[in-house]
Amino acid sequence: MSTVPSRKRPLTLHINGRSFGPLDVPEDMMLVDVLHEYLGLTGTRFGCGQGECRACTVIVDDDTPDGSRGPREVRSCITGAHYFAGKPIRTVEAHARRDEAGDIVELSPVQQAFLDHFSFQCGYCTPGFVNAATVLLERLAKAPIAKADVEATVLEALDPHLCRCTGYVRYYQTVKALVLGTPGLVKGDAS
Repeated sequence: MSTVPSRKRPLTLHINGRSFGPLDVPEDMMLVDVLHEYLGLTGTRFGCGQGECRACTVIVDDDTPDGSRGPREVRSCITGAHYFAGKPIRTVEAHARRDEAGDIVELSPVQQAFLDHFSFQCGYCTPGFVNAATVLLERLAKAPIAKADVEATVLEALDPHLCRCTGYVRYYQTVKALVLGTPGLVKGDAS
């Protein structure tokens, strides 16, 4: 392990519709650490620190590697903060609607559904699941799927996320209900 301090570079981030910076950030610092230590955005969780559990997932609304436009999930515990320069980022703090004082006045449909269906237990993994479900719903709004594909699509979207309490069933049931109950996400939907 090196005892040489990392070199710092200026970094400006665009998070939840606001610009932060320029900040003097070590070149090897991960985004989750910048969110917590520099910006006070602690909703994104540091879980495994290896990108496996995905509690640290943030949403990036940029062009994806395949050329299509985001949103996409990015694991902030293994992705350096400087990678996000110029990219619009959404953290879990961005989902609820707030009033001018910054107080939450309405949860997002995903957040409300998770509460209504008692989807989480300890809640540590919840920000990652909220972001995954949000990305899924936004993608389906652009490219609806057949009703027969809903279960497999939800499984594919949520499967990479780990819940230490093993509370997967309610997350999956809730997102499936959201997909089926949100107009325009399923082809041939009469809603």
